[in-house]
Amino acid sequence: MKTKEGGQGTARIDEGLSLLGGETCYRVDYAPEVLESFANKHPDNDYWVRFRCPEFTSLCPITGQPDFAEIRIAYLPDRRMVESKSLKLYLFSFRN
Repeated sequence: MKTKEGGQGTARIDEGLSLLGGETCYRVDYAPEVLESFANKHPDNDYWVRFRCPEFTSLCPITGQPDFAEIRIAYLPDRRMVESKSLKLYLFSFRN
C-alpha cells in the first residue's frame, strides 16, 4: 500500500487502484476495463503528463506477423489522471 504523510495522519494515495502492488495478469484480448484513473491533486494547474511506450507490438491481422511501433501519449489532465501501469496493460491487450 502506498501512502503519503498528511497533516492529520497517513492518507492513501492508491485508493481505488487495484493493479498496483499485486501480481500482473497480462490480457491478450482487447481489455479497456483494465484502465484505471486517480484524482488529480492539482486540477487547477496546467501541466503535461507524458507516456512513452517504445516497445508496442501487435499481430498483423493479415499475416499474423508482429508489428512494432512506438506510442507517445501527452495530455493535460483535468480532474482524473490515467494510472501508468493500467495504461501499460491496456496497450498490451492489443497484442492479439
